[in-house]
Amino acid sequence: MTADPDAAPRRRPARRAAAAAAALALAAPLAACGSGGEGGTPTINLYYPPEQNLQKVVDDCNAQAQGRYRIAYRVLPRQADEQRVQMVRRLAAQDSGMDVLGLDVTWTQEFASAEWIREWTGQDKAEVEQGTLAGPLDTARYEGKLYAAPKNTNVQLLWYRSDLVPEPPKSWDEMISTAQQLKQQGKPYQVLTMGAQYEGLVVLYNTLAESAGGKVLSDDGRKAVMDEGTVRALDQLKKFATSGVTSPSFSNATEDPVRLEFQSGSGAFQVNWPFVYPAMQEANPELAQKVKWARVPGVEANTPSKVTIGGVNMAVSSYSKHPTESFEAAKCIRDAEHQKFSAVNDGVPPTIEAVYADPEMDKAYPMKETILEELKEPAVRPLTPAYQSISTVMSAILSPPSAIRPEQTANELRDAIADALESKGVLP
Repeated sequence: MTADPDAAPRRRPARRAAAAAAALALAAPLAACGSGGEGGTPTINLYYPPEQNLQKVVDDCNAQAQGRYRIAYRVLPRQADEQRVQMVRRLAAQDSGMDVLGLDVTWTQEFASAEWIREWTGQDKAEVEQGTLAGPLDTARYEGKLYAAPKNTNVQLLWYRSDLVPEPPKSWDEMISTAQQLKQQGKPYQVLTMGAQYEGLVVLYNTLAESAGGKVLSDDGRKAVMDEGTVRALDQLKKFATSGVTSPSFSNATEDPVRLEFQSGSGAFQVNWPFVYPAMQEANPELAQKVKWARVPGVEANTPSKVTIGGVNMAVSSYSKHPTESFEAAKCIRDAEHQKFSAVNDGVPPTIEAVYADPEMDKAYPMKETILEELKEPAVRPLTPAYQSISTVMSAILSPPSAIRPEQTANELRDAIADALESKGVLP
């Protein structure tokens, strides 16, 4: 339909009025999230995943700021995908109402390549790198530059029934064999872990691949490799899935259902994050007395595993109107004292190594030495801006694990990952 040139001038005032009304309607709810503050005090908007006691850390940092700025904790959705969608959409629109961002460790490269977050330089960079574990720091870098400050990390452990298994297995084959013997004896035997078509399956496979010395991507993150070690990991995952020792729900299992199934007493082994420990103490203290922990088994008995790390990195938005204060706020929230507080009260493992030696960590983290042991030789998920696309195609091809055909599946993964690297898929 062609516009009427004579009618257009007569409609413009109404359009302007409607646009102005719409702008006011949009501005009203956004004003609360702006970067201004009463009396000229900048508000630093912290967009961070739900953490029960983080507000106490924020309050302490606000007290330390002595009026130079005020941090406002804006709680992101609980689901990681929803967190990412909210931040990606707002940053793509150059929203200045976001200052400090809590990023999943797999997002740092994506956000840095899109120029949505600022590089950490000078004294800020030096303070973040001082004493921080190497694995978490790797997740915070892009093209050799630091773009985030690791706030907390995470790593899975092997949880096992010491009343059934006197010593933890050193390899997956040994664990499978032990579970099969328990099954024959009519005892609890299952090896419980995450096998659904989602990030948890990619984490499991990445741990196996890195433990087997495999590479999914080239060192520069630009090429799909899928070498012999990754094929060995596919073989191990297929063997596990078809061994008769998994839960019937393995191909649909995610973290919390795995925890609940082990807690119910049906499993002899569980590979899961440390959050299962306090939950078990509360829900089944009798069983908890029998449960011990160890490093996740390796693919080979004489080669220690490399276990995939998780966690949250703190970044400063490129569109923040208060970058200096935002860097200062981020450093305060993730300093050693506050990392210890969050570890003890919210169960999130620290990224600063010295915190693990603090006596206050002993009760909350009796497994801290094992966590630290894994963190010193970790597996990191493929470091690339295209990770979200890669994770999506990997979980689809790996699911269900029982259908894996190692050589063929490796070829499928190589082709799909190469395509994902080309498309990058920054926006959802």
